Amino acid sequence: MDVHVTRSTLRGTARAPPSKSYTHRALLAAGYSDGATVESPLVSADTRATARAVGAFGGSVAPADDGAAAADGADPDLADADALAVEGFGGRPAVPDDVIDCANSGTTMRLVTAAAALADGTTVLTGDGSLRSRPQGPLLDALGDLGVRAESTRSNGRAPLVVAGPLAGGEVAIPGDVSSQYVTALLMAGAVTDEGVEVDLTTPLKSAPYVDITLELLADFGVEATPVDGTGDPLDGAAGAAGFAVPGGQTYAPSDGTYAVPGDFSSISYLLGAGAVAAAPGESLRIEGARPSAQGDAAIVDIVERMGAPVEWDREAGEIAVERAALSGVTVDVGDTPDLLPTIAALGAVADGETRIENCEHVRYKETDRVSAMAEELEAMGAATTEEPDVLTIHGSESDLRGATVDGRGDHRIVMALSIAALDAEGTTTVRGAEHVDVSFPGFFDAMADLGMDVERDEAGE
Repeated sequence: MDVHVTRSTLRGTARAPPSKSYTHRALLAAGYSDGATVESPLVSADTRATARAVGAFGGSVAPADDGAAAADGADPDLADADALAVEGFGGRPAVPDDVIDCANSGTTMRLVTAAAALADGTTVLTGDGSLRSRPQGPLLDALGDLGVRAESTRSNGRAPLVVAGPLAGGEVAIPGDVSSQYVTALLMAGAVTDEGVEVDLTTPLKSAPYVDITLELLADFGVEATPVDGTGDPLDGAAGAAGFAVPGGQTYAPSDGTYAVPGDFSSISYLLGAGAVAAAPGESLRIEGARPSAQGDAAIVDIVERMGAPVEWDREAGEIAVERAALSGVTVDVGDTPDLLPTIAALGAVADGETRIENCEHVRYKETDRVSAMAEELEAMGAATTEEPDVLTIHGSESDLRGATVDGRGDHRIVMALSIAALDAEGTTTVRGAEHVDVSFPGFFDAMADLGMDVERDEAGE
């Protein structure tokens, strides 16, 4: 699907979708349990992949109000469900009857790879072409060091993967600067091993807030996991950790059998950016569902304020109000918040001065190389950029955004970020592959149209 976005003025209120990161973890945590209800989940292409994996391991996921469980890896009709009833596999996943297809979801593949290591037998995991190009080697190596057969069928550290357990636990070393999801996967699986798992980081941890999300969710499910410093002393959070310890023999069981997913700050970033770029003069664009959590991407509130837009965040009510403003460039380190790079780059193309996005090399290993993708597509719209291995600079004062045809690169975040830039471009911008917003924000273009975005959808993509 292509969308055609024309410069627009926005007003009104939008609600943030539930968090994709929390939903992935909650579905799998509920799978590790004897059963739980996940309230306010994000039902998207990616989270459906995790739901299918829970089914493949012998559990099931279905809308909580109809009681029709889908097992054996089936893809249940979860659309529009306010809550999902998960029948768990009690910490002991069964050997799947078929290959687990993780589609385009890197989070699913990494978390489920570690879960597969618990099964007493062999699991095969694969995904689409994009996912099969993404690195899994460090996690495979870690599982191998823990006594599990964990291999890439092409011997390149990429899917398809073959995993054969069972995993008993132990101590393992893993780099912290490739993907925090490796740590999350080991902690979630380690809690139900016999011996527990100790993870030693061989390089500093990037994207630490995503591990904080994991630690927060594990605690909500009654599971203990502790970040430690270089001497083994406990820390309050993942930042600066030298490793992590999770005792074995634990049971996943949320309070009252339910877990509620918070709003997604990665998705809020597009709504917040849209308001800063295109809100009606003198009016605030309001965003609901923004209650505080461990999400590092809440940093977007401060970033937009630093760029000059008035922002008010009522944390208790979970509501953000943002006004349009003349934006100025800033310097941002995205080492802990890689998913914000597309949004920041789009805002930088609208702002005056330079926006310098640092510590971003790991952002090249997402659904696409998001550093190059944003540089190239913004340049097609008239922006001036400089790309270095670990830095992306947007020269806003040298940029003059105009309508163009740009490629979303099969990446939901690129599609949404380019659509935000299009709000300020002269003329009409065509964004190809816009259907990929279904990965994390299925109703994005509906929400933007309700706010006043001039957007036309071309389902044929012509």
